[in-house]
Amino acid sequence: MSDFGKKITFSDFFSEGQFETQVETLAVSQKKESLTIGVPVEITLSENRVPIVPNSIRTLVGYGHQIIIESGAGDNARFSDRDYSEAGAKIVHSKEEVFKANVVLKIAPPTLEEIDLFNPDSILISPLQIPVLSEEYLQRLKKKKVIALAMEYLRSEDGTFPIVRIISEIAGMESILTAAEILSKSNGGRGTLLGGISGIPPAKVVILGAGVVGEFATKTALGLGASVRVFDNDISKLMRLQSQVGRQLHTSVINPVYLGYQLVSADVVIGAMHSQTGRTPVIVTEEMVSKMKEGAVIVDISIDQGGIFETSEIRTLEKPTFVKHGVIHYCVPNIASKVARTGSIAVSNIITPLLLRAGSALNFESLLYQNKGIRHGVYVYKGCLTNEYLSRRFGMKYTSLDLLLTSNL
Repeated sequence: MSDFGKKITFSDFFSEGQFETQVETLAVSQKKESLTIGVPVEITLSENRVPIVPNSIRTLVGYGHQIIIESGAGDNARFSDRDYSEAGAKIVHSKEEVFKANVVLKIAPPTLEEIDLFNPDSILISPLQIPVLSEEYLQRLKKKKVIALAMEYLRSEDGTFPIVRIISEIAGMESILTAAEILSKSNGGRGTLLGGISGIPPAKVVILGAGVVGEFATKTALGLGASVRVFDNDISKLMRLQSQVGRQLHTSVINPVYLGYQLVSADVVIGAMHSQTGRTPVIVTEEMVSKMKEGAVIVDISIDQGGIFETSEIRTLEKPTFVKHGVIHYCVPNIASKVARTGSIAVSNIITPLLLRAGSALNFESLLYQNKGIRHGVYVYKGCLTNEYLSRRFGMKYTSLDLLLTSNL
């Protein structure tokens, strides 16, 4: 009997043929991309951290990726070559071999000599650190036709910056602890205890910025007994900070007159602002710094994006401070490196899921096309500068990454 005219029910229509033998087709499923990930020894800025730790390597190796670690890369964070080897990484003694990897992870920007070791179409994931950035650095990356991502500009789906946030938590706490050390007479400070004791008022701490760094700096300063003032032009951030701290705080918008008044009597000033696209604005002028107390301490956490104090100059952990107008400045872009083990684990926890997503994509370009947050971190793409701020700063040609990716489809 012919099936023509046969009555088919609604459920039969959607289920019919589901369990029948199917015709074989090509490319039924796409094979996941296996990555080779290289981690070299850091040789600049007194960097003690490493971008990926042994526990994360176990996960990546389990997904079929190969990890190449230069011998000694984790030593300063107390991760030995043996730890990495037992986790499944390949230990090498040649920096050249590390840079042959598809993806190179660094916790500090590569040197010009290291850029020369890249292969075309390699992927670089590292911080950008605007104060030490040069036109030659960008030109070398363009010439090598690599895809370069800045860690601090990688953005999650909710619009936050995960690397910045986790490092900011560390930096906020460490900024206050560092300031407390510098205030001591043995370190050239005023010889002031951060928290007050009976009969003696506490030190005065001014925090510029009510973001994550400001939040954790505030909590740490209050925990040590300091008197805290917080400045930010975003009222919602100030409200959120008070909610997070759980008490009423002395807060203000950034009014130059009132800020200058508070700085005159401040013992510690913390710069804690982050720019989403380029350099942070200068909030405190040199004239304002010159009126501060002798022996007062400035800790500019924003120095990795240029700094918010006009007097700030980038320094390393080996020589972290300098004195200007009698005020001690601490301007180290990698302050989280003081607690290298904690800082390494924090970064590794963010980078590992990114690498897993890259490996599960057909290629890295398709991952960029699908993910706006990761795309936001790209500043050089196969010979083109794709960051508008950097193009303006160095007078270089800018090309939209969206157009480049679309043209490759």
